[in-house]
Amino acid sequence: MNPKAGEALNGNLDHRNPLVFDTRELGRRPGAMKRLSRTVDAPGSPVLGIDGVIGVPEGAPLELDLRLESVMEGVLVTGTARASAEGECVRCLEPLTVEVDADFQEMFSYPDADDRGRPADPADDAEDDEDRFFLEDGLFDLESVLRDAVVLALPMQPVCSEDCAGLCSECGIRLDENPGHHHDAVDIRWAALQGLAETVQDGEKDNMGGAEPGVDEKQEK
Repeated sequence: MNPKAGEALNGNLDHRNPLVFDTRELGRRPGAMKRLSRTVDAPGSPVLGIDGVIGVPEGAPLELDLRLESVMEGVLVTGTARASAEGECVRCLEPLTVEVDADFQEMFSYPDADDRGRPADPADDAEDDEDRFFLEDGLFDLESVLRDAVVLALPMQPVCSEDCAGLCSECGIRLDENPGHHHDAVDIRWAALQGLAETVQDGEKDNMGGAEPGVDEKQEK
């Protein structure tokens, strides 16, 4: 988790974490820049993506290309993350894989400077810092920024193909594999009349099993 305003100096970041990066080599010289590439295992708990829909499996390879640039107020981090996300088609529920290419840019501010690079005023409203990220002893954690970027890059409604026909709403069969599949539809406007007709037919069959009216009277005479 990236340090926020109240967490900037708590010493929580571990340089051994593959998503923690060291900017101390840049110093505070505006214009200094460093490029780096790193392949790391995708974090989990929660999944890197949209939980229950699609995401990069925990431990899957995640390729990072970063540019670290020193500016007056901190270090500007620009980068791209590439990985393979797994999920299921929202139409037919078949497993699918999506290649993720997520771009991001975030400012990690010096904890002792404001937006203009000047010493921070303790009287400033703390609410202004809620959405800011801070460096901690020259280190920053990319995980939070990375999660946001990957979620934005993933489809909210993933499909195995744009023309996927989905599942039959009545029996659940996959329509792409059974293009001629259908069910005979009964117009609800005729359903009541059909039931009445069947009742009349049943009554006629019962009458055919007995003698016609008046026949027994003639035989008795």
